[in-house]
Amino acid sequence: MTKPTFLDRIKAGDILISDGATGTNLQARGLPVGQPSDVWVLENPQEVIRLHRDFIAAGSNLILTNTFGGSRTNLSKRGLTDKIALMNQRAVELAKTAAEGTQTLIAGSMGPLAEMLQPFGTLPEGEAQAAYAEQAQTLTEAGVDLLVIETQFDLTEAMAAVRGARSVSSLPLVVSFSYDRGKRTMMGVKPAQVAEQFAEMQVNALGINCGKSLEDNFNALKELRAATNLPIWFKPNAGMPHSAADGSTYFDFTPEQMAEHAADWIAAGAQIVGGCCGTSPEHLAAVARAVRDSQGA
Repeated sequence: MTKPTFLDRIKAGDILISDGATGTNLQARGLPVGQPSDVWVLENPQEVIRLHRDFIAAGSNLILTNTFGGSRTNLSKRGLTDKIALMNQRAVELAKTAAEGTQTLIAGSMGPLAEMLQPFGTLPEGEAQAAYAEQAQTLTEAGVDLLVIETQFDLTEAMAAVRGARSVSSLPLVVSFSYDRGKRTMMGVKPAQVAEQFAEMQVNALGINCGKSLEDNFNALKELRAATNLPIWFKPNAGMPHSAADGSTYFDFTPEQMAEHAADWIAAGAQIVGGCCGTSPEHLAAVARAVRDSQGA
């Protein structure tokens, strides 16, 4: 049976369930604290596949590739410039392996470049655009169903990312910002500004992910919904982060507590929901059940 496309499902009004966290879950499974999760696509691929499968079993019908830090600017800092294509291709292969036999959509994840753009930093806008284009092209050619530019905080970088992605790919494109200052990003960007900026760009959905508390993210969701007609992607953290004695980070919402809010996310206008940091497969399963219950499914 042919898998419905992302846009088919969005146009049909389906509520899509994305996955949960990658980094914090892989840390719980042995990834050393401070090591980027992307390296496990080569060093521990079976654990990456297992996490994808756990989210699918929990109810996800859309999963993100483990490529959040897979751009040239990120990988060059780790001495992995020669493995950019390999790591992105391999991550897509792992997601496809996990999703085999299902209707799960695979989204190519592209996170921030880990360098500030000029004039606040040293990275030229053209180089940023080229870095996103390179990663987007690799992910597209490897066979993802859509691209997700996520955890953005700077309008200039996000616009460069969209231009870069659109220069090499016609896949559906989601742009998601992290409002970690309440209803503002670390650069002071508000949801309404994002809606205005991307209204005329070739973007298929706008989103909110990571950020701060569930309440703050929910308030950002309501502001974004009031300012745009585009579908909304919503992946908040599982509550607030706290530091454990071993240096790891944990989040304070239980699966049940997170699920209590899921119906409100849908009612407020989110069409793709999941979780970011701290969201385990157990959290995701509870959210998926709550969403199904709210839809009478």
